[in-house]
Amino acid sequence: MTTLEIAAGSLVSARVAQEAGATRVELCASLESGGVTPSYGQIATVRDALRIPLYVLIRPRAGDFFYDGAERDTMLADIGHCVRAGCDGVVIGALDADGDVDMSFCRELIAEARGLGITFHRAFDVTRDQCEALERIVSLGCERVLTSGGMRSAWAGRERIAALVRQADARISIMAGAGVDPSNVAALVAETRVREVHASARKTQSPATRFLPADDLGMGSSPSESDDATIRRLLVALDETGGRDQKS
Repeated sequence: MTTLEIAAGSLVSARVAQEAGATRVELCASLESGGVTPSYGQIATVRDALRIPLYVLIRPRAGDFFYDGAERDTMLADIGHCVRAGCDGVVIGALDADGDVDMSFCRELIAEARGLGITFHRAFDVTRDQCEALERIVSLGCERVLTSGGMRSAWAGRERIAALVRQADARISIMAGAGVDPSNVAALVAETRVREVHASARKTQSPATRFLPADDLGMGSSPSESDDATIRRLLVALDETGGRDQKS
């Protein structure tokens, strides 16, 4: 069975993902910059609204994955909030200055999660040596690794993802993500043998306000939300690969 995780940037998107049939939601903010940790209020309201598993991204800022002391304290505090809010898991990743998995800090993050599920995110894609990084992540006890195979899209990185699936040898799940859509998901699963895929399935929303300034004031682009139709097409395509996990 193939799991479909949807990256949701809001309560609206999380609800859409659930009702369309997604297996799990990863809650993030600022998806356009690769995602950062959402607010406490958003975590709490989404947790209350969902019946399916909710994982929360723990990333204090965009950019690299080498964190200073203040950022580390923030990440630990954010995980503590996820525990108290009743989330099902957290999505973490931290590297040292040489591009290797920061084992010491990752162990701190996992300990703070107090038994929640752990996904290692796409920090993996910028590690110095992905084969070595995978072994380190396995030893940490993570459930899965989200990866594009070190490429801009999972489709472009499909050969590398397939090699990672073989290396993992069922010790950890390899979840393919980045640019996954209804047009490529079936072939991606067939070629890589992944059992989990990750997509945002977003669609830009029309502004709700009747007044818009004439000039772009640099306050961000139009919002986008998870799209019900796109998620359903993803699920239909996954059904063609031999089945998918059903939402709980």
